[in-house]
Amino acid sequence: MENNFNKLITCLDYIKYGEELLSKHNLYYGHGTSTAFDEAAYIVLTITGDIECVDDSVYAKKVSEQQRVRIEKSFTRRIKEKVPAAYILSEAWFFGLSFYVDNSVLVPRSPFAELISEQFNPWVIEGQTKKILDLCTGSGCIGIACATVFLDATVDLADISSAALNVANKNILRHNLTARVSTIESNLFNSIAAKQYDLIVSNPPYVGHQEFSTLPDEFYKEPRLGLDGGISGLDLVHQILAHSANYLNDGGVLYVEVGNTDVALQRCYPDVPFLWQEFEYGGHGIFMLTKEQLLEYNGLFQAKLS
Repeated sequence: MENNFNKLITCLDYIKYGEELLSKHNLYYGHGTSTAFDEAAYIVLTITGDIECVDDSVYAKKVSEQQRVRIEKSFTRRIKEKVPAAYILSEAWFFGLSFYVDNSVLVPRSPFAELISEQFNPWVIEGQTKKILDLCTGSGCIGIACATVFLDATVDLADISSAALNVANKNILRHNLTARVSTIESNLFNSIAAKQYDLIVSNPPYVGHQEFSTLPDEFYKEPRLGLDGGISGLDLVHQILAHSANYLNDGGVLYVEVGNTDVALQRCYPDVPFLWQEFEYGGHGIFMLTKEQLLEYNGLFQAKLS
């Protein structure tokens, strides 16, 4: 690798070399990128500080010796350890925003970004949305993105993991949102005071044990706490459905991501009219229910808990 690296000059040289190198190994792309080229570009341009560049001129930029060393080490770690690039770089992107990440949180990659860009239209009214809860927040990316769109809203970021909340607090500071965004250490709603929210969003652990056993190596570098949803994948989802109405204002709505567990959830509650979201840019498995619907079907939700 060393000899070939010494011949490289520009960002594009390193990206093309990285693409060729990564393609030779059994790596999984899906933690923010989808191809070996995208992964190599993500690594190289993050290290050179050009990840936000919008034109092709960046490709001709020369890479410094210090950057070259870091790029080489990053490619090596990505291949040998199969660790997601975001952990190597301590940075991930969501909703066009930069987030600090480490291995105490999942790498941001949710289709929630598309819903946020549309302000959850037509079920959420921007001017009337004053309080938002991001349950199982992890890095805080979903709640913080909501705060950048709903400018009059306060946002609570809740998670059971104190390590995850340390990351979320760093991201609150990164985006200068300390006046409107706060963290709460809580096992779902257990430590949340008697608050009422206009919007609750949640990307809880929802991977069932059978699916978990088949995941690519990169997923095992993420915290199991953020992925493992119990045998069926729905352990936390049942609890969220049973209790969310108590924390929603009249007219409030709940959005929950359940990914590939969407079919299992619908089978559990065949009579519940989950409104499954459609995505133009890919993704699936996010449903919406109103407070009124949560109350109407609360008997079914409570029965699952018992």
